Amino acid sequence: MAYIDLTESNFNDTVEQNNIVIIDFWAEWCGPCIQFGPVFEKVAGENTDVAFAKVNTEIEQALAGHFQVQSIPTLMVIKERVVIFNQAGALDEVSLNGLIQQVKELDMNKVRAEMNTEN
Repeated sequence: MAYIDLTESNFNDTVEQNNIVIIDFWAEWCGPCIQFGPVFEKVAGENTDVAFAKVNTEIEQALAGHFQVQSIPTLMVIKERVVIFNQAGALDEVSLNGLIQQVKELDMNKVRAEMNTEN
């Protein structure tokens, strides 16, 4: 398994111990989630320097609620403990790999500076 089953109990440790965490919020009854699952898992296996995690929204309702997930699948990316991407909908393999490359190249000092000017 190339991903972590993310829960309330392991969420903080996962985010603190990994520079980049890509999270798939899904449910067993969701057709698009089932279709996206193999893409997510394949890309996870190819990017071992990134933590991939899945949140079953039926089981982890509090976690999904905390992040205001209203539609699934929802893909969320956390880099250096900051949510930098949050979008509903499945991605294809090329798009997901492109997103990962952009995340790796993202200058978090600039992101934090922008966040500080907005607050």
